[in-house]
Amino acid sequence: MEISALEKNGVVVLSLSGKIMGGPDGTLLNDKMHELLDKNQKYVVVNLKEVNWMNSSGLGMLIGALTTMRANNGDLKLACITKKIESLMVITKLNKFFTTFETVEDALESFKL
Repeated sequence: MEISALEKNGVVVLSLSGKIMGGPDGTLLNDKMHELLDKNQKYVVVNLKEVNWMNSSGLGMLIGALTTMRANNGDLKLACITKKIESLMVITKLNKFFTTFETVEDALESFKL
């Protein structure tokens, strides 16, 4: 998994790519969340457009990132989820916890900062 970050209007867009499998990827994402919080950046859009595979550990990573942001009075929203990831989220009922958007732009606009 690779992560790139871009800040737009007070919201950080994290674009993930590759396979999200947990393990070292989980540490990488967790470290990134805490790095953002250290900079007082509490609003995040995770762009999943370039993710070609995710397992249950990958879903756990996203849950951890969401929990971290919300515990610090922030929020995390998902954008550009693929059909495979959407199916995983519906099966696990995680679609009830995450706010998802078709585009990064829509997700950015949903933040009223």
